[in-house]
Amino acid sequence: MIWKRSAVLRFYSVCGLLLQGSQGQFPLTQNVTVVEGGTAILTCRVDQNDNTSLQWSNPAQQTLYFDDKKALRDNRIELVRASWHELSISVSDVSLSDEGQYTCSLFTMPVKTSKAYLTVLGVPEKPQISGFSSPVMEGDLMQLTCKTSGSKPAADIRWFKNDKEIKDVKYLKEEDANRKTFTVSSTLDFRVDRSDDGVAVICRVDHESLNATPQVAMQVLEIHYTPSVKIIPSTPFPQEGQALTLTCESKGKPLPEPVLWTKDGAELPDPDRMVVSGRELNILFLNKTDNGTYRCEATNTIGQSSAEYVLIVHDVPTTLLPTTIIPSLTTAPVTTTVAITTSPSTSASSSSRRDPNSLAGQNGPDHALIGGIVAVVVFVTLCSIFLLGRYLARHKGTYLTNEAKGAEDAPDADTAIINAEGSQVNAEEKKEYFI
Repeated sequence: MIWKRSAVLRFYSVCGLLLQGSQGQFPLTQNVTVVEGGTAILTCRVDQNDNTSLQWSNPAQQTLYFDDKKALRDNRIELVRASWHELSISVSDVSLSDEGQYTCSLFTMPVKTSKAYLTVLGVPEKPQISGFSSPVMEGDLMQLTCKTSGSKPAADIRWFKNDKEIKDVKYLKEEDANRKTFTVSSTLDFRVDRSDDGVAVICRVDHESLNATPQVAMQVLEIHYTPSVKIIPSTPFPQEGQALTLTCESKGKPLPEPVLWTKDGAELPDPDRMVVSGRELNILFLNKTDNGTYRCEATNTIGQSSAEYVLIVHDVPTTLLPTTIIPSLTTAPVTTTVAITTSPSTSASSSSRRDPNSLAGQNGPDHALIGGIVAVVVFVTLCSIFLLGRYLARHKGTYLTNEAKGAEDAPDADTAIINAEGSQVNAEEKKEYFI
């Protein structure tokens, strides 16, 4: 009886020691995210472990590893590290079916567990653009659709045109038959014009499984449109005797070839001087008869367009020396224009033997010309003074002088006044002249 009692006490003491040691033991795990086809590492750690076993099991509660012993025959599952404090395993070539909750168990009394969730990302397939038919006519409405499948979670689709993102698009998400991945599509509607010809429209798929390297699909647009025509002259101020080139710049798709040149609504009147070379019209030795309206006409399979150029041939300007205006005392100004003509040398030998001083003077002021102008000015001034004197000499001034006769013989002032008034009646008119 005493032996049984001591055995029971010894058993409870051992159990107490085991429970006391296991209170500080607890397995630690972390959730794992991996791309489909990649490798997942599942790690279970125990900070304080007194040689207690660790075990990994899958979502179906099948044991994968018990300590360092492999329990499930799956070549994709390998042991990474096994010790009293850690049990790590790897799962390669992960598929969507491997996703779920994995359990790490620490066999204490009671058994302690920790959960780790394995998330598998579905990689979206390369996108495809549909709905484009080449070529497209200018002004037509175009609808492009970009589609990608197999993404988990659903991928994001963005549109770009000339590296500028287009926001106004339609987005559709559908679940695949496996009920794990998604098929995503996006539709872009816009009306095309000639500026869209040759432009690349890009569909870009963004997803966390792509590691910041999005998948793209590109469609280059081909737009057909009517020609646009512009005439460019070789000189803005055509003159008689010169040559003129008119270039007809025509843009269109298909490219208009060739172009048609006309003058005043009819054919070119002088084919010998008016030569058409490709898109250029060359007019030789311009004259007044070339004045008129020239038209360039371009045509392609889409339509026709034309441009006009009005040609006005100007006279060749003549060069004269500056005009000198001489002031005059008369009402009409006197204007003197001096023109200088030079005659060529009779022979090259005589010109080469000229005096160096005379050659140097050619670049300086012409003293003979200045002296002639001064002489003319002096002559005109003297003539003006002479004419002014003659004019003043011909004008005469007159005035009347009245003298009081007998005023000095008057005895008093009253008598003098009376005598003066009487003398004014008989006063004679005196005239004086200035010469």
